[in-house]
Amino acid sequence: MRSTIVMTGASRGIGRVAAEHILKQPDVHLLVVARESAISRLSGELGAGVSHVAADLGSLASVRAAAAEIRDRLDRGDLPPLRGFVGNAGVQYANALTEGPDGFEATFTVNVLANHMLVRLLQDRFTPPSRIVITTSDTHFGDFKHNLGMMPGPRWQSPEILARTGAFPGSDTTAGGRTAYSTSKLAAIHLVHEYARRLPEGIDAVSYNPAFVPGTGLARDAGPVSRFAMRYVLPVLALTPFATSRGAAGRYLADVVLGTAKAPNGSYVDRGDVVRSSEESYDPQREHELWDAVERFTAAYRST
Repeated sequence: MRSTIVMTGASRGIGRVAAEHILKQPDVHLLVVARESAISRLSGELGAGVSHVAADLGSLASVRAAAAEIRDRLDRGDLPPLRGFVGNAGVQYANALTEGPDGFEATFTVNVLANHMLVRLLQDRFTPPSRIVITTSDTHFGDFKHNLGMMPGPRWQSPEILARTGAFPGSDTTAGGRTAYSTSKLAAIHLVHEYARRLPEGIDAVSYNPAFVPGTGLARDAGPVSRFAMRYVLPVLALTPFATSRGAAGRYLADVVLGTAKAPNGSYVDRGDVVRSSEESYDPQREHELWDAVERFTAAYRST
């Protein structure tokens, strides 16, 4: 049976690789949500079996408009039944002071609120069995084992604080921007757990971690220790099992999306394996509070 998969973050990196693998399935139509500039480039590159909706994921009004267009296309029968959503787009800023047009901190907007908007606005259009996959990051562990000290770990606070600029010490620094990033990825895992509890039966939600993918540039503005690691250690690690190539990470993501990789509802997939995320990521009370908060933040944009 033909089906539609909606995907963000398909224009480059692991998302681009994943999109190419997804499109190898003859019964899958891929609908890419991206900026207009990226759509212009992608239109002639991904070939048949793909369509596009323009959106700025940093603007909740733009996300709402994109979701409305997708719903209309599904209702008109212009798209096959919706069976998948991939929230792969993500941003990291050089500070935690960048405010989006809706008044929320920009990292939190793209990495948390935009995904939540799309999931909630498309929720009643999914045809079971369906799978939602949110790309997270092992930076949420906040330990040396997972990021060699190049990324500060998350600093959880009330969602009311996390959603606004200046939430962390040193918010005007690169370290503050990276803390916003790792914290947003922890928030994404919390929400996946809530989706697993709250979404209708037959709609599964999974977190996907590509692990360390060389060439992302995450340490380019780091301190001397991280710069040393980037220059002398990472080229070596790229040849070890510690690292994941862009091609492999993209293939793993496609496998999770397509269901080739078995992943229970609410699980955390590290490349191709279902493992436990950080102990901090399992906190039902925090997850409930976050759900309530993001529902409030996005309520005006989700109303019809």
